Amino acid sequence: MKNLSFALLLWVLTVAGAFAQNLAGTKWKTIDDKTGKPRSIVELYEKDGKLYGKIIQGFDADAASRVCTACKDDRKGQKVVGMEIIRGLKKDGDKWEDGEILDPDEGKTYDCKIWVEDGKLKVRGYIAFFFRTQTWEKAN
Repeated sequence: MKNLSFALLLWVLTVAGAFAQNLAGTKWKTIDDKTGKPRSIVELYEKDGKLYGKIIQGFDADAASRVCTACKDDRKGQKVVGMEIIRGLKKDGDKWEDGEILDPDEGKTYDCKIWVEDGKLKVRGYIAFFFRTQTWEKAN
């Protein structure tokens, strides 16, 4: 009986771990670094084995009409709501990395990696050795 209980516990932990890092289809609330207030909702999705994320809702008064005027790539002039801001992350163990993230306010892209820690999404944008990590909260 002990062996059966141990095997069942091990199976449950294995299955829970496998689903814990499947981020495709999840939605996350971004938090403004300066104000601490919610900024937008980003939905993550998988395409061709890579993870992407797009803004599906903004919380500012002008969110529906804002466009990325500072963007320098194919997103220039696009509405921010509906915009793909995370591109091409590859799964590596518990993390997704080697992709990029766009700051639509500045129009700048950064190398990116993300991972879940304590039920929250850690989003790190970096250039060389300089980085900034944001904590995004799970959205309903």
